[in-house]
This record gives sequence, structure tokens and C-alpha cells, in this order.
Amino acid sequence: MSKQVIEFGGEAVGVVVPDAGRLKFVAVKYHVWDLDSRHFRSADEARAAVRQLISGQASRRAMLRVQDTPAALAVA
Repeated sequence: MSKQVIEFGGEAVGVVVPDAGRLKFVAVKYHVWDLDSRHFRSADEARAAVRQLISGQASRRAMLRVQDTPAALAVA
């Protein structure tokens, strides 16, 4: 087990480092801070968590944009 850089979309967002027999995620970008200090069984598991977190953030941003449109405001 050695440290590995975790990338998303070609950008380094964190690193996993060995810690107590698992891999500890160290966030290097703000948008993945929710994962900072979490432990994973593998780098692939950490990458999957990053994908899930970022895709959830994108969905929330899209919903907020729709809610802020004049048509959505008129319906509300």
C-alpha cells in the first residue's frame, strides 16, 4: 500500500495514504472536503466516492439554477 493521487476530470482532488491498514483520503480541493479523513479499502473505492460526491453536487447546482428561473418563480 502506497500513497496515490486521486483525480477527477484530469485534476488532482486528493490523495490516499496508508493509515491503520486502510487508505485515508486527504482532500486537496475544496469540493471534496466532505471526504477528507475518510478511510477506504482501495483507491478505486475513493475514486468512486469522489465521483458520487461531485455528481451529487452537480445535480444540486442544476436544481438551484432551475428554481431561480423566472418561470419557476412564477409557478412557486
